[in-house]
Amino acid sequence: MVDGHIGLLFQAASETLQAFGRDPKWLGGEIGITMVLHTWGQNLSQHLHVHCLVTGGALTPEGRWIPAKRGFLFPVRALSVVFRAKYLEALQEAFEAGQLDFAGETTALAEPSAFRVFLAKLGAKGWVVYAKPPFGGPEAVLRYLGRYTHRIAISNERILDGENGEVRFHYRDYAHGNKTKVMRLPAEEFIRRFLLHVLPKGFMRIRHYGLLANRHRTEHLTACRAALDAPTPAPREAETVEVFLLRVLGADVHRCPHCGQGRLRPVSLLPPLPRATGPPLFRWAA
Repeated sequence: MVDGHIGLLFQAASETLQAFGRDPKWLGGEIGITMVLHTWGQNLSQHLHVHCLVTGGALTPEGRWIPAKRGFLFPVRALSVVFRAKYLEALQEAFEAGQLDFAGETTALAEPSAFRVFLAKLGAKGWVVYAKPPFGGPEAVLRYLGRYTHRIAISNERILDGENGEVRFHYRDYAHGNKTKVMRLPAEEFIRRFLLHVLPKGFMRIRHYGLLANRHRTEHLTACRAALDAPTPAPREAETVEVFLLRVLGADVHRCPHCGQGRLRPVSLLPPLPRATGPPLFRWAA
């Protein structure tokens, strides 16, 4: 149910943003949204949320661009109320359709009466929606989100050691002044926390909506450039795997993994071995 549960998160968040974008009170058109799933906290606990990169304006059906007010897109308190309502409604529908699995501490919620009480408690709580402008510009935002697209839970640099059945790693304690501290976990618990963030095969961590939805993205972006009188960007050359890994992960595949200083270089090309059609003919000697 991981895919379905997180799918509800994507669905409720995207529908909320699009509803505000289409409302003439705020913009009155179609916005573009890119969402990136983030599942972990600094101590590897499960902290499910999505980062949303939203266009600073909307495209009307007539092809006119409506810019957002300077420093303001949508009111976050209103966003949180609508997001909560949409998510709880989708959760109720999933329950009625038998799409939710309950186990362990949640087993009792399989009873309709208990589930109704559970939803009522969730509805009484304030839900968190946070929005801010990209202070460092779009490039800084993309670099920030890029940290979560090709990594899982923790980077190698944060792991200090693994000895005597324990793992030690650095983490930031946001509750106490963002201080850097060291956490020590039994190896089994460290692995358990890490595996919480390994998504099912084929799961899409990055999703696009509105103007950026894959099906009509080319047409929408062409219309946006026409409305903004913006030139079509020059096509980029496809970067190599080596350049991509260096840019996104800071990993230089040509650097020696042992000494960290030497440079790896190709010495010879090994042709593929002929495919064996019978039992191996190797002779072993002591």
